[in-house]
Amino acid sequence: MKIAILSANPNLYSTKRIIEAGSKKGHEMVVINHTKCDLVIEKRKPSVIYKGAEVLDVDGVIPRIGASVTFYGTAVVRQFEMMKIFTATESQALVRSRDKLRSLQILSRAGLGLPKTVFSNYSRNVSNIVEKVGGAPLVIKLLEGTQGLGVVLADNKNSAESILEAFNGLQARVIVQEFIKEAGGADLRAFIVDGVVVGAMKRQGKEGEFRSNLHRGGSADIIELSDDEENAALKAAKAMGLGIAGVDMLQSERGPLILEVNSSPGLEGIEAATGKDIAMQIIKYVERNAEH
Repeated sequence: MKIAILSANPNLYSTKRIIEAGSKKGHEMVVINHTKCDLVIEKRKPSVIYKGAEVLDVDGVIPRIGASVTFYGTAVVRQFEMMKIFTATESQALVRSRDKLRSLQILSRAGLGLPKTVFSNYSRNVSNIVEKVGGAPLVIKLLEGTQGLGVVLADNKNSAESILEAFNGLQARVIVQEFIKEAGGADLRAFIVDGVVVGAMKRQGKEGEFRSNLHRGGSADIIELSDDEENAALKAAKAMGLGIAGVDMLQSERGPLILEVNSSPGLEGIEAATGKDIAMQIIKYVERNAEH
């Protein structure tokens, strides 16, 4: 089987591990830089051109699309779908997952627990927004932020209002969320492949840091999810339409609260924490579906 990984950097841990797992199963693994592809659109004959040649005989595609190139990366994924090639992450699910606000609306509609969240159109009544999430401390997130960038904890009402006014003045879109104190600067990530939790870890922020992202110096350990946490993670991935997903959630007094559903979750942290071969699970997922 010929499997293409859409990745702008073949040296990334996740890309290398998927190549390794696929090669171990005897597949021909190719890396295609989606940012360098040209898309030919014509009646009943869509095609992808890479390095001057048409991409042919691909059985399955594993998208690893960075947040900064979502628009073009999604167009490339959609092109492969038009060519009737299985993609491990569907283009529409990718678009949905990258829109934080839309994601939260979808998760809310699915009946999942969420931190109380407010979004407004640069409202001048910042005091009212602070009150709507239960007052300070609260979390302010840039809609376009990733890996913990653009996430601010406002300790008190005055700083919360000042930060909101500053973002509004910059015409920066933000969401405001309640701060879940009992989470203690930690969150859970459940890694889901094809409707099954294949690994889970608890990420703890470093001392004095409320963000638990590993890129920000956090640490990760294997964890066994409760039934409620596992069900919430699976329901969230299903609601988003993602076959591969990293579901981030907080442990709270009212049960698991979904923070985000990531459509291109990294493998390094989860494989190191759990000792599991997650890359192989992704290859097996492609095998099951590309054959059809």
